[in-house]
Amino acid sequence: MRDEATAFVPGHITGFFSAHPHEDPTKAGSRGAGLTLTDGVEVTVEPASESTVVLDGEEIAVEPVTTVLETLEVSARVEAESELPLGSGFGISGAMALGTALAANDVFGRRLSTNELVTIAHGAEVQAGTGLGDVVAQAHGGIPIRLEPGGPHENVLDSIPARARVEYVSFGELSTADVLSGETDRLTDAGQEALSRVVEEPTLPSFIYASRLFAREAGLLTGRVQEAIEDVAAVDGQASMAMLGETVFALGTGLSDAGYEPSVCSTHPAGAVLK
Repeated sequence: MRDEATAFVPGHITGFFSAHPHEDPTKAGSRGAGLTLTDGVEVTVEPASESTVVLDGEEIAVEPVTTVLETLEVSARVEAESELPLGSGFGISGAMALGTALAANDVFGRRLSTNELVTIAHGAEVQAGTGLGDVVAQAHGGIPIRLEPGGPHENVLDSIPARARVEYVSFGELSTADVLSGETDRLTDAGQEALSRVVEEPTLPSFIYASRLFAREAGLLTGRVQEAIEDVAAVDGQASMAMLGETVFALGTGLSDAGYEPSVCSTHPAGAVLK
């Protein structure tokens, strides 16, 4: 047993998705595509008599993290740090679950493979209702295209062979659990159409166009998000909405050119790693 271990997990912006439930949470999930980010979450795990979860110095309840620890049959203090806002479409809960799985496996010598750990984290997040595809994307890195739902044993991944500067502005939170627990037929139809478009043309312009169309067709746009997307379009930029959060992301300098003061990062070339 080690004193502690730390993992870095990239943030993940989902551009579009379709929901695919299953009674087995490791087989449930989503199809879709997104961007993994150099802005991410650093997760440190150390053994403790009682499990606690801390994000940016504040103790919080993160159900997927608790489930990961219980599945690994360990008790630990999990401390996470991130520049990304919680609940705004950056896959923070998925990142914390995956980072916890990777670091706890190392600290406690559980000797599980990457796919086994990703499956545990993915299943934990699906079970909590906090996400459907972030974990497998964050394990992969780059600009992943999720062709099938579920954990790594079920999921078929492709990707867009590109890198990009990414700008984002967040106006607030949206509840992933509320959206996913409601009627998702309209959302899923729009997501499948968007996926077909990107599979046919796996490029960044195709991705951002499909994402913007999905946000509108799925009925997820809020007023502030719509306004920001239109502002970027007015200066010949490309932007869309992060799923699921009241967040606008743009490729290149679209938000800056439109007069916003965005956070800036890049797509992450690799997936989650132990540090």
